[in-house]
Amino acid sequence: MLVLLPPSEGKATGGTGPALDTGKLSLPGLTAARETVLAELVDLCTGDQDKAADTLGLSPGLRGEIAKNAALRTSGTRPAGEIYTGVLYDALGLATLTAPARRAAERSLLVFSGLWGAVRIIDPIPSYRCSMGVKLPGLGALGAYWRAPMADVLPEAAGDGLVLDLRSAAYATAWKPKGELAERTATVRVLHSKTVAGVEKRTVVSHFNKATKGRLVRELLTAGLDPATPADLATALRELGYVVEGDDAPAKRGKPQALDVIVTEL
Repeated sequence: MLVLLPPSEGKATGGTGPALDTGKLSLPGLTAARETVLAELVDLCTGDQDKAADTLGLSPGLRGEIAKNAALRTSGTRPAGEIYTGVLYDALGLATLTAPARRAAERSLLVFSGLWGAVRIIDPIPSYRCSMGVKLPGLGALGAYWRAPMADVLPEAAGDGLVLDLRSAAYATAWKPKGELAERTATVRVLHSKTVAGVEKRTVVSHFNKATKGRLVRELLTAGLDPATPADLATALRELGYVVEGDDAPAKRGKPQALDVIVTEL
């Protein structure tokens, strides 16, 4: 199973590991593309500060992120699993996984990134600020930039097992599985169900969505479950106590299976 995750907007700082070496990151087929984005981002952030803030979409209170980006080549690093924070990663709780679950996480989790393309949780990276929606001056929109490198690398990383795609829309633009690989890909939408005046209403709520996705990945890893197909995933999630809908819909040739996880409380 390969699990595709979005990064977090906020990131931990204070890396004490050695300076970045892109050649030591997982998915070496992305190294050249990473170096290109890195060079563009560092160049942007060592130049006109107003231009950098506007390009990166930074509010006045976040302008310190520009200096962070300017120092990316010399800053200390941390494993990516420690860099990413926020609701999904809090619920995932990498630091408290059992040893077997941690090994499974290192094999199966892939975090998408505007700067790195995608990294595994053990990859040493510095803290940074660069979302997939950014348009760098020399490269344009990063979602579009990453499509060609990802198309060459990700199918091999996926192997012949299930792809569980939990990315947000912006990060899904960087790579979309095709053909047979798409047919063993599952996307998950989390819906909050509540009854108002006797009528059930379902809505997508960001906090529920992120927390539930982190929790269900943690429970799959902890239980040692490795579903091979979207149907197997739906069964596994039900065994873990989740309410899952959508697997009874006819599968579409060359398309992922969309599953809904229904929650009533966090």
